[in-house]
Amino acid sequence: MAGPVGKRRQRGSAEPQDGLHGRSDGANPQVSSLADGMLDKLDLYGDEDSEDTVYTRFMKAHRCYDIIPTSSKLVVFDVSLQVKKAFFALVANGVRAAPLWDNHRQAFVGMLTITDFINILHRYYKSPLVQIYELEEHKIETWRELYLQDSFKPLVNIPPHASLFDAVNSLIKNKIHRLPVVDPVTGNALYILTHKRVLRFLTLFMSEMPQPPFMKHSLEELGIGTFRDIAIIHPGTPVICALSLFVERRVSALPVVDSSGKVVDIYSKFDVINLAAEKTYNNLDVTVTQALRHRSQHFEGVMTCRRNEQLQTIVDRLVKAEVHRLVVVNESDVVEGIVSLSDILQALVLTPADNDKEK
Repeated sequence: MAGPVGKRRQRGSAEPQDGLHGRSDGANPQVSSLADGMLDKLDLYGDEDSEDTVYTRFMKAHRCYDIIPTSSKLVVFDVSLQVKKAFFALVANGVRAAPLWDNHRQAFVGMLTITDFINILHRYYKSPLVQIYELEEHKIETWRELYLQDSFKPLVNIPPHASLFDAVNSLIKNKIHRLPVVDPVTGNALYILTHKRVLRFLTLFMSEMPQPPFMKHSLEELGIGTFRDIAIIHPGTPVICALSLFVERRVSALPVVDSSGKVVDIYSKFDVINLAAEKTYNNLDVTVTQALRHRSQHFEGVMTCRRNEQLQTIVDRLVKAEVHRLVVVNESDVVEGIVSLSDILQALVLTPADNDKEK
């Protein structure tokens, strides 16, 4: 397996890479009939206490295999590939991460993500006049040996027959954003699960299930989100300073605020890959505003919410906008906090399970 390898899995007719789209709202007979089959496994109705755990029970009743689309592209890198070529291949294939294959061990040994790109730039960037040798010449295995040193850990993965509840638990407890689904028999990587894909799958069937009472409660009432010590940047912040914040604060996005604290943009880890796409990673002294002009996709604006909005509203907004987080603002659009997909899945799936155990 030399170099970047694109694998296309087929399980029938073609379907979008990210899986199922739309919502089960009665208007789509295909989704409604699908919902009937999916919900057969679930005892939907019961007392009020059981309504709180309906999403937990849905996730426990369904397998990772249920979420894998009929056709999807999975890019795999051999650890002998040059780092620069690997990041260019991520851009070319429109993916954010790839499993890493070690031919000597005949096993998957990790993931290459945009976080690695950020860590390399942060660690080795000196000035616009000095080429980043480590990015230009290093192989993936060299970078992993230098960066991980003695902290090599086995790749966190999950088998296709494991429950989606186990997948959510693994994503959140391990503080990871991507969970490879690996066939334990063949050792093949089948798919990469993310918070976004899991939440969208759940929302497909939400209207067919009784709504838990907590969905009508606000973020503030439920204590969902991060509201202290939010990492922010300004329009004139150099990109290298933003990268330092990503590394030091271990966050995936930085709200861009003006002098009054009002949110005017957002710089996410995903935006950093544009430095590879544009081949502009040798000058990280440019401002975040200048870097964001190279966004590869049309930017709709910062997706925000308020503390007093209901959880159902927040879930709908996240799924419809296909974003990974909402910036919580006050009436003046001043940043107050961040609500992530991880926070939402914790509230919908894991917290009700924990509360149920305590009863």
